Amino acid sequence: MLGIVLAGGEGKRLMPLTADRAKPAVTFGGTYRLVDFVLSNLVNGDILRICVLTQYKSHSLDRHVSTTWRMSSLLGNYVTPVPAQQRLGPRWYLGSADAILQSLNLVHDEQPDYIAVFGADHVYRMDPRHMLAQHIESGAGVTVAGIRVPRADASQFGIITPAGDGTRVESFLEKPSSPPGLPGSPNQVFASMGNYVFTTKALVDALQRDAEDPDSVHDMGGSILPSLTERGVAQVYDFADNHVPGETTRDHGYWRDVGTLDAYYEAHMDLISDNPVFNLDNRRWPIYTHAGQLPPAKFCAGGIASESVVSPGCVIRGQVTRSVLSPGVSIGEGAVVQGSVLHDNVRVGRGAVVRGAVLDKNVDVPPGATIGVNPERDEELYTVSKGGVIALGKGQRVALDGTSPTYP
Repeated sequence: MLGIVLAGGEGKRLMPLTADRAKPAVTFGGTYRLVDFVLSNLVNGDILRICVLTQYKSHSLDRHVSTTWRMSSLLGNYVTPVPAQQRLGPRWYLGSADAILQSLNLVHDEQPDYIAVFGADHVYRMDPRHMLAQHIESGAGVTVAGIRVPRADASQFGIITPAGDGTRVESFLEKPSSPPGLPGSPNQVFASMGNYVFTTKALVDALQRDAEDPDSVHDMGGSILPSLTERGVAQVYDFADNHVPGETTRDHGYWRDVGTLDAYYEAHMDLISDNPVFNLDNRRWPIYTHAGQLPPAKFCAGGIASESVVSPGCVIRGQVTRSVLSPGVSIGEGAVVQGSVLHDNVRVGRGAVVRGAVLDKNVDVPPGATIGVNPERDEELYTVSKGGVIALGKGQRVALDGTSPTYP
C-alpha cells in the first residue's frame, strides 16, 4: 500500500494565513499543522510509505514533514515531501491528477497493489483500513470517501450519487444546486471528502487517458473520478461507518474542510469545551506532531485561562477565555483575549484587547491596542471574513493609534 498526500494547495480563501506558506502547513489546534491530521490517519492505519506532493510556497511544509515525520528506514518506511518534478516538461502541475501523473515514478518504484490518495487540508480522524477492506472486497477501480451533508449545502461540494445498491457511484456532480437525496435520507447527500483508494492499474490507466484529453481539467475529483464512474468501477465509502479507536460519541464522524477563515475559526471553537466536538486527547488514535523543546505553560501575575487550549511555552499574565494559543504566546498583565486563535510567539501587550481574531505567527499587539472592539476600524485595517473573523498576517504589528498596521 502506497500513500500519496496531495499538499500543493494555495489556499487563497485562507489569506492572510497562506500568504507565506502552503495551506497544509497552516497551524491548527495550537501545536499541529493541517497536514499532521492526514499523515496521522494514514500512519495509525498502517500505511507507512507515504509521499507528500507539494508545490505552492512549500518551504515550511517541506521542513515540517522532513523534520517531524521520520519513520523506520530499517523497515523501509518513510514519509517524504516530493516537490513538483517537471518530469513531463518545464511546467508546474496542471491539477491534482497531473501532479500524480508527473510523480508516477514513485508508483513504479514501490509497485504497490493499492494506492491511497488523500487530501492534506482537512481536520478529522479516519481509519483507512476500513475503506481499504471495502475496496478490496468490491473489486472496484476506485473507492471514494463520502460524508453525509445536508442537501441544502450541496453547492459547496463535489456530490456523489450512489446507484441502487448504495455503493456503486452512479454520478459525480461538481457543486450542483439541487442533486437527488440519498435513499432513505432524502435531505442528505454524499459530499466527497477528497480521499480515494485506487487499485494501482486503474489509477495509472485513468491518469494516462486523462493526459491525452485536451479538454480535461486534470483534477482527481473533476476528471479521474467522473471517468471511472462512467466505466462503472467507482464505489463510495460512507464515512459514517468509519470507527476510530478511542473516539467519543460526540466526535464520531467529525470532518471539517477548513478552507475559509470562518470554517478555520469555527473548527478551533470545536476544540475548547469540556466535552469538545472534536477531541484532541485521543491516545488510542493520536495526532502526531513536533512542537519543539519548550517549557510548560506558565500562569503568573494573576493570569487565568478558561475553556481554552494553551500550548507549551506560553506565559499568561492576563485573561484568556474560549481561545487557542500556540507555543510561545505571551499575554501581558491586564490584557484580555476572548474567542481568538493565536499562533506561535504572538505577543499581546499589557492592557490590550483581542476578540474574535486569528493572529498569525509573531504578530505583536502593543500595550493598550485593541482588535475586535471597533468593527469599522478593523474593516479598514485588517482582513475581516464574512462571519466577522479578524485575521492578521505573519509578523504584522498592530499600530497603537489604529492608523495603519506595520510589518517587520
